[in-house]
Amino acid sequence: MTKIIRSPFNKEVGGIVEGCTILEKTVIIPPNPAEQRRGIYDYLVEVPPAAMKAPGKAKSSKAMVVSKATEPGSFTRATPDEMGAVIRRVGRR
Repeated sequence: MTKIIRSPFNKEVGGIVEGCTILEKTVIIPPNPAEQRRGIYDYLVEVPPAAMKAPGKAKSSKAMVVSKATEPGSFTRATPDEMGAVIRRVGRR
């Protein structure tokens, strides 16, 4: 699969841009050293195939969190001291 990437960086055919291999290069705006302006280039790149995830159980976000709840007899609720946040109300300007 291919796609086009626009970039201000001058790369050559066969190089890599954004993790893809460059197949073709097109100059959109040529560089102008007198104005210290870079050129703009379009690159036709070959996109590597996306890795497919293996089908399996859907994990919930709670299962991903490591907490004290894994110990028997413990609880997961945090005290205000553990949270360490201060809530302040700001008046209208």
